[in-house]
Amino acid sequence: MVGFAALVACSADANEAKIRQLLQGKFPTMKVESVTKAPFAGLYEVVLDGEIVYTDEKVEYFFGGNIFDIRTLPPRNLTEDANNRLVVHVLAGAQDMAIKRVKGNGNRTLYTFEDPNCGYCKQLNQELAKVDDVTIYTFLTPILSQNSIDKSRAVWCAGDRAKAWEDLMLRAAIPESSSNCVAPIERSIALMKRFGVRGTPALFLANGRHIGGFIPADQIERALNSATAK
Repeated sequence: MVGFAALVACSADANEAKIRQLLQGKFPTMKVESVTKAPFAGLYEVVLDGEIVYTDEKVEYFFGGNIFDIRTLPPRNLTEDANNRLVVHVLAGAQDMAIKRVKGNGNRTLYTFEDPNCGYCKQLNQELAKVDDVTIYTFLTPILSQNSIDKSRAVWCAGDRAKAWEDLMLRAAIPESSSNCVAPIERSIALMKRFGVRGTPALFLANGRHIGGFIPADQIERALNSATAK
């Protein structure tokens, strides 16, 4: 049985590698990030330049859009589930680009994309001050002005980034900047755009779900709890 299982796995890997090669040949300017067999006959799920699409095993047909499992009620959006898993993977690998704040036991996780001059971002931080037991990863995405870029760089280059960010957003205290520091601003903005986000603030949960922009503390609490519910 073990030998048969290994043989099946090798065959699946070979098929996925072949499909990856065919796709890369057809779309040479795009990056084939992953190829996995979809949970329904004859299709493969492909992450192409950050987007989830589908193809057949001969790569003769190619389509995008949502696929639903209608065996359940309400129908389950399999494409949305796959996209959320992708977001989780990408965000987990980008945590070093974010300001990390741990509140209480930190056992829940929230990702935010924020501009320091964004009014709703400032209101969001007032609401986040009311939320406990959460680890917050904030990506600095200064899209409003050069002043936003300067403030973001000053925060990132501060000795205590978390304190500098809260001082700025809650108390309008601008930290002193260091010319020897390089902030990952461009990468953070690129990450935000990859997720289809065009404005700030933007909030993502630990399960990859995008919960929109500014929301009050009680809604944040419910969203965080829903993401950790078994």
